[in-house]
Amino acid sequence: MSDTQGDVNTFAHNLSLTFKNPALLRQAFTHRSYINEHRGEELEHNERLEFLGDAVLELISTHFLYEKFPDKTEGELTAYRAALVNAVTCAEVANDIKMNDFLLLSRGEAKDEGRARDVLLANAFEALIGAIYIDQGYDAAKDFITSYLLVKIDEIVKKKLWRDSKSTLQEKAQDAEGSTPFYSVIRETGPDHDKEFVVGVYVKDMLLAEGSGKSKQEAEQDAAQNALEEKGW
Repeated sequence: MSDTQGDVNTFAHNLSLTFKNPALLRQAFTHRSYINEHRGEELEHNERLEFLGDAVLELISTHFLYEKFPDKTEGELTAYRAALVNAVTCAEVANDIKMNDFLLLSRGEAKDEGRARDVLLANAFEALIGAIYIDQGYDAAKDFITSYLLVKIDEIVKKKLWRDSKSTLQEKAQDAEGSTPFYSVIRETGPDHDKEFVVGVYVKDMLLAEGSGKSKQEAEQDAAQNALEEKGW
């Protein structure tokens, strides 16, 4: 990972993106931690762009789903949108377009892997959307989101990734085992402000799977999803 403007320009070139203001592109990739280690440079971190990009992404994805699924209820569309624009999907798309190679991070943040890196990638992806919106307008942002993110919706619907994993597991376990799953924290690590929970999901005292997350609820959802995959449900 390098930290030159040329590198982010290479990223833009690879995706056929042309920025009128290249500083916006660099800002989209700049994490707050990087600025702390490069105080002599005139840099802005990507949090404001992320804030804007999140709103642009929500509007464009909502309009897309509204038109694509005219027979779906508000609740179903909300579930589809949540699966489409969540951190997992955004990080997946960010990886697809090689954003990870260009993130500007502190030395400490650069060592993060797994879920922590996915959060950074998802945030940078939203910041990039914000940068495109400011630099080139709504239609350009829509084209970008449509090309790289909205194409995921067919897989999400086909695999029912929009469903709440805990609810789905409960239904499947009651049908197959005649029992309701329960969850228990196996361990928690990290300081109070940055906890990581590992939770097990059990049926009839048998461990089906484990899951992890920054909250117990997130870890339970992860465990439920892993259990569904493990059992082929």
